[in-house]
Amino acid sequence: MELSAARNGAELLVQSLEAQGVEYIFGVPGGAVLPILDVLADHGPTFIVCRHETGAAFMAQAWGRVTGKPGVVLTTSGPGLINAVCGVSTATEDRDPLVIITGQVPRGMRFKQSHMNVDTVNLFAPITKWSVEAEEPDSIPEIVANAFRIAARPRPGAVHISMPVDVSKSAVTAKPIPAVESPSPGAAAAEALERAAALLSTATFPVILLGVGASRSSAAAAVRRLIRKHPLPVIGTFEAAGVVPRELVDRFVGRVGYVRNQPGDLVLQKADVILTIGYDTVEYDPTAWNVSGRAQIIHLDEIPCTVDRAYRPSVELPGNIARNLDGLSERLRLSAAGEWAEVAAARKVLLDEQAKGATLSGTPIHPLRFIHDLRQTIGDDVTVTCDTGAHEIWMARYFFSYEPRRVLFSMGHQTMGVALPWAIGTALARPGQKVVSVSGDGSFLMTCMELETAVRLKLPIVHVIWKDGGYNLIQTLQRRDYGRIFGATFGDPDFVTLGEAFGAASFRIGAADQIAPMLKKALACEGPALIEMPIDYRDNAQLVQTMDASAMH
Repeated sequence: MELSAARNGAELLVQSLEAQGVEYIFGVPGGAVLPILDVLADHGPTFIVCRHETGAAFMAQAWGRVTGKPGVVLTTSGPGLINAVCGVSTATEDRDPLVIITGQVPRGMRFKQSHMNVDTVNLFAPITKWSVEAEEPDSIPEIVANAFRIAARPRPGAVHISMPVDVSKSAVTAKPIPAVESPSPGAAAAEALERAAALLSTATFPVILLGVGASRSSAAAAVRRLIRKHPLPVIGTFEAAGVVPRELVDRFVGRVGYVRNQPGDLVLQKADVILTIGYDTVEYDPTAWNVSGRAQIIHLDEIPCTVDRAYRPSVELPGNIARNLDGLSERLRLSAAGEWAEVAAARKVLLDEQAKGATLSGTPIHPLRFIHDLRQTIGDDVTVTCDTGAHEIWMARYFFSYEPRRVLFSMGHQTMGVALPWAIGTALARPGQKVVSVSGDGSFLMTCMELETAVRLKLPIVHVIWKDGGYNLIQTLQRRDYGRIFGATFGDPDFVTLGEAFGAASFRIGAADQIAPMLKKALACEGPALIEMPIDYRDNAQLVQTMDASAMH
């Protein structure tokens, strides 16, 4: 059906978003975007009213990660768009596609010191892939079409569009541009695939390191084909969670991240050839896992690598990940044995710690017990969103998942406060499916106002708060490096009462044997549920004993 002519720039913008297939816009209303909101009241994507622009950006980021299509944020000018900066930067650093549209003062006011006037293009330029202002109303369709292509293409990230309010009100003659399918990259050169296969085939200890790019659906399927045929040991970054399925978990040696003492780290140190798939240096600095530089690296990703003193591939295979993996698999003739003592030892350490969780009782709750009971309670189709902090390290290390992008972590900025907004974005992207979000009490309080958004939308979310009354990861590092803690302790809020005030079913776990029954009760609720749980962090010192505090910023 042919669209009617747009009345003004605001309607042309909305029509352009419709042409891109946008289903939701996450945002907070404000004066500079009133013309856009007036159009959305009649047609266009569903506008999700959020309680803070940071939360709105996190929701859009989760939508982008789960669907592969850019999530959309709408904010007003001045403080509204400034509030969104953290979420926009997080999307770029975590490699998630997002488009943020910000209101702006009229073009004629730009040169003045005027109310809510900020140079938004230059503000967003360092934290986005492209930052642009719609200075001419009829240019809106081109700007939107290119914004979505740029946000989604490798490596994905955020794009910013500034909409001056007079542009939104101006008459237009242009029409929206239909979405243009992005070209699919081809395979790497045959000669490069042959060299990579020769390196792996003659290696004495070849290892696969999965990164964020491996968790995209087509790439994950190709990884599974590869390791079914060639039983190589597999290690993943946090954001590669779920690529290895249940039936191939005997190949999996766990995840590596900013804690440099994981079983997978030991295996990487022993490897003589490492095939990285979809790996991005922002996930886990190569100086942490390739310190000696002894291993030869094969870089397989959609784009060429970022060269580092510890990351200088012997072979690069840029292009379509799935095609390159299939081409590599056809050429492989592995000479090394399928079992390595180092891999078996590393897996035993990991599995013994997981099994230990079932034996831990009492209160406060040990992280391993919660992780064990959560994994036993939920199915592989439940998405788990995880905040940043000590709980993230525990979850990333010991909570296995078996479907890609069913456990979400932030490993670019490692931003606190993401879990609940991510759960909201995920619940909308996967309608009818349960989502469990996990945060510490510190990170929860940064975006807890979005619980009202979840309740209003009646989303099937269970949010679990690990409660200890402080920023425990910071405290642990302070004790280790300075022998005391300072500035990392706060009060003792009653989260059950807070959750009930927002309208969420709210529960408190008092002992370890209550975890599974309480999770089941919360998951049975029709709308959002909140669980407060006292956490036992006494083992955190051991967990982070090799962490470099300066790398944590």
